[in-house]
Amino acid sequence: MNGYFITFEGGEGAGKSSILQAVARKLSEGGYDVLATREPGGIDIAEKIRQVILDKTHTAMDARTEALLYAAARRQHLAEKIIPALNEGKLVLCDRFIDSSLVYQGYARGIGMDEVFAINQFAIRDVFPDMTLFFDIPPTKGLARITANENRERNRLDMENIRFHEMVYEAYQMLLSQFPKRIQTIDADQPFEQVKANVMKVLQSGLQKHVEEEKQ
Repeated sequence: MNGYFITFEGGEGAGKSSILQAVARKLSEGGYDVLATREPGGIDIAEKIRQVILDKTHTAMDARTEALLYAAARRQHLAEKIIPALNEGKLVLCDRFIDSSLVYQGYARGIGMDEVFAINQFAIRDVFPDMTLFFDIPPTKGLARITANENRERNRLDMENIRFHEMVYEAYQMLLSQFPKRIQTIDADQPFEQVKANVMKVLQSGLQKHVEEEKQ
């Protein structure tokens, strides 16, 4: 694989999805061959699994069932879309990946981060992001953004209490300590254009380093 795989992570209302689309357009204009996608979803089978996972009426869903569904959607998404794109040398920008499962199901749901990692290791094998951007915003501010945005998709995770979202944030901090070279923090508690500029700066630095390594 000679492509470059970048994932966007963060709690609800962090703004990563909107930034990803804006950054993808900017990079494409700059000559990069970009694939922008999301999880769960990105391809037909995974989008159908997404509908099951995030359906607000599925309140009886067991935490382990949820984790397995995310892993299943991730595997199909990888096999059908991400891996082929990386093999073609594309720059892949993905809205959420394995880190989301670790923090949401592993930590906030209480299954255990090691247990959820094991499920996902089977699903992704050796495909890990080259870089991950964590959009950092306090949970209360992120949730306030959701309430104020009438156009945003409302899902089952939005219905969780504030403690759940605080635990998601805590788990991301743990991953930041565990993977300091891979995960870069983006201050998401800023105006959209400033966040976009900061993301572009980090990405351009990482991509330049990648190009230099490819030449060696």
